[in-house]
Amino acid sequence: MNLISIQSHVAYGHVGNSAAVFPLQRMGVEVWPVHTVQFSNHTGYGDFKGQVFGAPLIRNVVAGIAARGVLGECDGVLSGYMGSAETAAAILDCVSTVKRANPSARYCCDPVIGDVGKGVFVAEGIPEFIKTKALALADIVTPNQFELDYLTGRGSTTLVQACDAAKALHDLGPRAVLVTSLITAETPEGHLDMLASDETGIFRLRTPRLDVVASGAGDAIAALFFAHYLRQGKIGGALSSAGSAIFGVLQKTLDAGAREIQVVTAQDEIVKPSCVFEAERLSEPAAPERVL
Repeated sequence: MNLISIQSHVAYGHVGNSAAVFPLQRMGVEVWPVHTVQFSNHTGYGDFKGQVFGAPLIRNVVAGIAARGVLGECDGVLSGYMGSAETAAAILDCVSTVKRANPSARYCCDPVIGDVGKGVFVAEGIPEFIKTKALALADIVTPNQFELDYLTGRGSTTLVQACDAAKALHDLGPRAVLVTSLITAETPEGHLDMLASDETGIFRLRTPRLDVVASGAGDAIAALFFAHYLRQGKIGGALSSAGSAIFGVLQKTLDAGAREIQVVTAQDEIVKPSCVFEAERLSEPAAPERVL
């Protein structure tokens, strides 16, 4: 499997491509990373060095990959933090280019907009671009709970509301939805849910909630889910595989008392999780199953 991953990149730590590329490679996926920024470390530290790359560079790098004649072998594009509306447009141009070369290629959009307790933390215009442009082209979207509510204009304080919001997100374009960091009225204290939905049904995965303060987990889970979904073609299996892997990585991060997710130290968790959590089916297919 070959994937293009277009995201931010840091030299120290693991966010964006630094959180997504190695886990994919550990799974045996060939990754062609395209960086939207190159920073010394993620901005949560308060200070950093480096620079943002403009849309022309992204287009130029993708054009160089295309010149190798390999885009027909690209199975999908993954995008994360977009930075600016111009960068976002360049990313969608890349997706369209790949899909022209390989019509079976899929696009996974991790709609980085904000989070609970933080609100919207991306540049003006990005949330609107994602909602009106990116989702229409996306096959898979992986919002957290805050982003799910923002994109659908709904609340998700109960499981029924979360399922309805996921269905509303389908109506905007994506055939598959993964909701991360989900806490509803039905979520037991000390636990965390993830919800995954496609035309085959809705599934929930519940794990213990780990007291980990580390960036990059959302970037990693989006990458893992995308790859497992492409490989398995089963959303419940992809949810179980990706959720179990990220739980193992976060448990190792907690054990180490680290501020950065330990994707290298905990790399065996990516391919053989210590704890396997099974996804629970919440609903039956609403329509005939389609081939991914």
